[in-house]
Amino acid sequence: MSSFQYGGQAVIEGVMMRGPVSRAVAVRRPDNTIVLDTKPVGSLTGRFPFLKWPLIRGVVVLVESLVMGLEALSFSAGQAVGEEEEIRPGEIALTLVAALALGVFLFIVLPAGLTHFLTGYIKGPVAQNLVEGIIRLGVFLLYVAAIGRLPDIRRVFQYHGAEHKVINAYEAGEELTVANVRPYSTFHPRCGTSFILIVLVVSIFLFSLLGQQVLWWRIASRILLLPVLAGLSYELLKLSAKYPRFILCRLFITPGRWLQSLTTGEPDDTQVEVALSALGAVLKEGEATHVR
Repeated sequence: MSSFQYGGQAVIEGVMMRGPVSRAVAVRRPDNTIVLDTKPVGSLTGRFPFLKWPLIRGVVVLVESLVMGLEALSFSAGQAVGEEEEIRPGEIALTLVAALALGVFLFIVLPAGLTHFLTGYIKGPVAQNLVEGIIRLGVFLLYVAAIGRLPDIRRVFQYHGAEHKVINAYEAGEELTVANVRPYSTFHPRCGTSFILIVLVVSIFLFSLLGQQVLWWRIASRILLLPVLAGLSYELLKLSAKYPRFILCRLFITPGRWLQSLTTGEPDDTQVEVALSALGAVLKEGEATHVR
């Protein structure tokens, strides 16, 4: 089995998987067929080796994953309703900017603003950042719980579970069939949901180093430190996935498991079949490249 760490994400009525040389999106169309879209992948780290350095690589991976994820969502949205049209690059950029703006408001501006108005009751930067972190986590949980009530999102969460099951089965060396994949867990330690939780925890400690702050600098400093926060969190995610039995790593893994219970669902066999199709496509591309 390859040492490359395969992974992906759920999309609308499908799954995207990424391999070392390609990414594949498998989508269940309205006529019940599975359509595949496979494209080669490249990374800036190939042209600029310094981007592979610790702390820097996490930011690169995050940005590239966001762009790739939006492209996959665009393809899946069209196929799921029987249309062929895909979103244009300019529209992808606009969607990415809008998503980042919403994220900044919900998880930076709102928690920082609420904490600022509570500073008369909460003394000291550590306590204030702890409260801000709790508010940020609360906003995230409410957001996930709210969207999870939507039927379409619940199906996306089931495909998320299918993606995890298939990756777990592959990493265990199983023959990749629906029957073999079915018993595996919907939890995976490298999941983006666990990454978000680590970000929320690390932010409390990182922002506490800044001391007492006025409102505008409280908000601006958090935006400016987002790359540092992403880099640190990525390294902790990699560490916890590599050493899952180490007690400090389990402190990150266990809450991540709880959080993933909100963002994954138990998939049916047809959804597992779609995830298997996506992984099979990138495995095939990887083997072909290796042979050449």
